[in-house]
Amino acid sequence: MAAKGKKLHIVMFPWLAFGHIIPYLELSKFLAEKGHKISFISTPRNIDRLPKLPPELASSINLVKIPFPKIPELPEYAEATMDIRGEDMQYLKKAYDGLEAGLTRFLEESGDPDWIIYDFSPHWLPPIAQRLGISRGFFLIINAWFLAFFGPVDDLISGSDYRTKPEDFMVPPKWVKFDTKVAYRRFEANWIVGSGQNDGSGFSDYYRGGKVIEGCEAIFVRHCYEFEPDWLTVLEKVYGKPVVPLGLMPPNNNNNNNKLDDENSESWVGIRNWLDNQNKGSVVYVALGSEVTPTEDQLSELAHGLEISGVPFFWVLRKPSGSTESDSVELPRGFEERTSGRGIVWRSWAPQLKILSHDSVGGFLSHCGWSSIVEALMFGHPLITLPFLVDQGLNSRVVVEKQLGHEIPRNEEDGSYTRNSVADSVKLVMLEDDGKKFRARANEMSAIFADAELHNRYLNNFVEFLENHRSASNTIDV
Repeated sequence: MAAKGKKLHIVMFPWLAFGHIIPYLELSKFLAEKGHKISFISTPRNIDRLPKLPPELASSINLVKIPFPKIPELPEYAEATMDIRGEDMQYLKKAYDGLEAGLTRFLEESGDPDWIIYDFSPHWLPPIAQRLGISRGFFLIINAWFLAFFGPVDDLISGSDYRTKPEDFMVPPKWVKFDTKVAYRRFEANWIVGSGQNDGSGFSDYYRGGKVIEGCEAIFVRHCYEFEPDWLTVLEKVYGKPVVPLGLMPPNNNNNNNKLDDENSESWVGIRNWLDNQNKGSVVYVALGSEVTPTEDQLSELAHGLEISGVPFFWVLRKPSGSTESDSVELPRGFEERTSGRGIVWRSWAPQLKILSHDSVGGFLSHCGWSSIVEALMFGHPLITLPFLVDQGLNSRVVVEKQLGHEIPRNEEDGSYTRNSVADSVKLVMLEDDGKKFRARANEMSAIFADAELHNRYLNNFVEFLENHRSASNTIDV
């Protein structure tokens, strides 16, 4: 352990999705506030799209641009998941692997960093960092149950035949010894099985995750014991490495990371005026994230369900990732006219935190991304869940298990749902007596999710861990 009075040089290397990049940046800001030097690495276009750093931290966070390899399978401008279609993700990973040489050169020339904190994808990075004497941490931007569900490492790396069929993922894994129904539905499990196969990048997500975990010295996870302790314990047992919870990292509603967050912006004023005219707790906020791409039938049934529910709604409906200017998202003919006044379809970026914090909002119909769950429960809103990808199904099961919301019933085989199942779910959570338990539980949970002091304690413990597990030869005098 190095002496006191030293500061660390920490390299941050997130995956090329802004749902990953922003949590890494927020963690970088916290570390910089504690006096440590940060090198935040991404591609030129992604660095240029970051929110502006606070002036007092700008000298402590070095934004490092590594040129992104151009490959024929990707558009010239594509440097993040928001720039591509879902089927092209494999090629984004292929190009991402091409950052190896540039990152290695930076690490060799940057004066012996103390730590590199990286994401799920760079399977090639741990041996490089180890050769250079750099401590290695894997930062999982989501929760403990997702990673714990997939271990152990040897199975991930080798592609073990232990779980190869959808049915294998439709029950809790054998290493989970407590009672739980957290598992995938068949339509989700089909996707999970596919992610275990090598793709156009030459590697599977299982292999990538297994190698980054195998090569790390600690796992950092956006989780807290106060909300859910059991899966953290499983995670530690499965991987046999230090697991350092970072708390839930609730966002600050006062951060102005977009012009719409300006209290006086024309767009926010229009949204706020509409919300001001709704009854307290009456509006269901609807948002399925930036990377979920529902089919036309799924969008149609969702729209019809909102219509027949009779519940006021604010629906953020973004174009799918990789869409062009000419692409449009088609809703049922006459839907917006028929629901005018009771509902709004918002077709650009919206200030989600400000909307969720408004008194008129009473629930959140969500794809169940972990950040969206955190933001909903910060303000005590129950969830109507409609999961699609990756961790979202498991997240939804936990929400239901903890009586924080209700999952829209779906066909087990293909994931389809009906307008009636949407309408019934929205009314249950927002209006009916049977939904009172969800509303009450979510309100109770806000005491944990919105407790900034609690989550800062977790982050302070994380900083202490980094400081206490560094090489004395790699520190920088303050």
